Amino acid sequence: MKSKLNYTMLTDFYELTMGNGYFQTGITQRVCYFDVFFRSVPDKGGFAIAAGLAQVVDYIQNLNFDEEDLDYLRAKGCFAPEFLEYLRTFRFTGDIWAVPEGTPVFPGEPILTVRAPAIEAQFVETYLLLCLNHQSLIATKSNRIVRAAEGRPVAEFGSRRAQGADGAVLGARASYIAGCSATACTMADQYYGSPATGTMAHSWVQMFPDEYTAFKTYCQLYPDNAVLLVDTYNVLKSGVPNAIRAFKEVLLPRGITKCGIRLDSGDLAYLSQKARKMLDEAGLPQCKIIASNALDEYIIRDLVRQGARIDSFGVGERLITSRSEPVFGGVYKLAAIEDDQGNIVPKIKISENPAKITTPHFKKVYRIFSRDTGKAEADLICLHDEEIDFTQPLELFDPDATWKRKVYTNYEARELLVPIFQGGKLVYQVPDLQASRAYCTRQVDSLWDEVKRFENPHNYYVDLSQKLWDIKHQLLSGHRQ
Repeated sequence: MKSKLNYTMLTDFYELTMGNGYFQTGITQRVCYFDVFFRSVPDKGGFAIAAGLAQVVDYIQNLNFDEEDLDYLRAKGCFAPEFLEYLRTFRFTGDIWAVPEGTPVFPGEPILTVRAPAIEAQFVETYLLLCLNHQSLIATKSNRIVRAAEGRPVAEFGSRRAQGADGAVLGARASYIAGCSATACTMADQYYGSPATGTMAHSWVQMFPDEYTAFKTYCQLYPDNAVLLVDTYNVLKSGVPNAIRAFKEVLLPRGITKCGIRLDSGDLAYLSQKARKMLDEAGLPQCKIIASNALDEYIIRDLVRQGARIDSFGVGERLITSRSEPVFGGVYKLAAIEDDQGNIVPKIKISENPAKITTPHFKKVYRIFSRDTGKAEADLICLHDEEIDFTQPLELFDPDATWKRKVYTNYEARELLVPIFQGGKLVYQVPDLQASRAYCTRQVDSLWDEVKRFENPHNYYVDLSQKLWDIKHQLLSGHRQ
């Protein structure tokens, strides 16, 4: 892995002004607990996919202010000299827990928790949200698209439409975790191992005297990966016939039957059906048909339903930007502080908008799986030190409609948040991309199909333990009084 830029100064300015305030008021070392969570799933889906943790780890490990940073802050004229001197040796010394990348996650539950001195916990907010919001957004969208393809490979083709270089590279990384088979982004392969792939542009075809010569030349240069773009002029009258001719004259004499054509415009269902018939009649049944052109999960789903003879998809702008809903909406909220005796004091944010009322305290999250089906049934948020006897029947209730209850008997509870940093030291082995991708596939498979519907998915319950529910409502009642 190549070295990364130091993103310490990629922070909201108020994180620094609050840090300066904490320093001058003597609460620098007050230990705080912050949760990262989100309130709604993009595209009104049933779940999201967590991603971006590896970049959080890189950021925390490289967190420091150099002289150029300190000179810049000094020139702003609003920071105490003692605070700037404190920043000179600034490092993250706290604890972080998070769900592994590729985990399906649901609104309201912590996907990352920070326990650290006030300035440290406050300062890391911006970059943590940046990492998790962006990559979770793209992973969530990618997984929807991959599921729509029903087992057909999906390649990410969106770099040229991404919002900046990081949007392209890290978006490609997130898409691979969520199930995409490859990317057109070379740097994503170089840095992270998301396999790079590609065919040709229309300009390649136009560079040659005729379409056949362009195809023949490409097959001669890349006989083991010959995928020809057949819609520069006319798909059925020239593109497919010229591709067939090039394959038969260049590849078949060498014993090569692996080849493909790409459709990038027109009625993809109709053209793929006609092209498949032409290829089969020409003795090229193993030739694959790839489709691209402003695809998303709904278009791909319709193509599959219409009997399109498409073997794989290339998806660009609507994936890499999550065009239909391009904001993930994760937030970073204070959940508790420690008093001078080390006791955890829960904190709550109250709003007239019920969705913005936070769940207080230092928490852990369990996922409840049915032993009969292997499927995830619900998530349970409870206090960090709460002992629950999972060998006994477990009654869960809807925290918003407490009369809705269900008792689980033959079940298994798995804790979702795992330690990442302890005392500022990395204690987590960041999985390679292949492992995170495989983990994501297994975890999504554990969800019921009803939760995975694109429209009106089943509401997956995220419940609170009775103790946590009581604390939350005691705090709400106390503030009302």
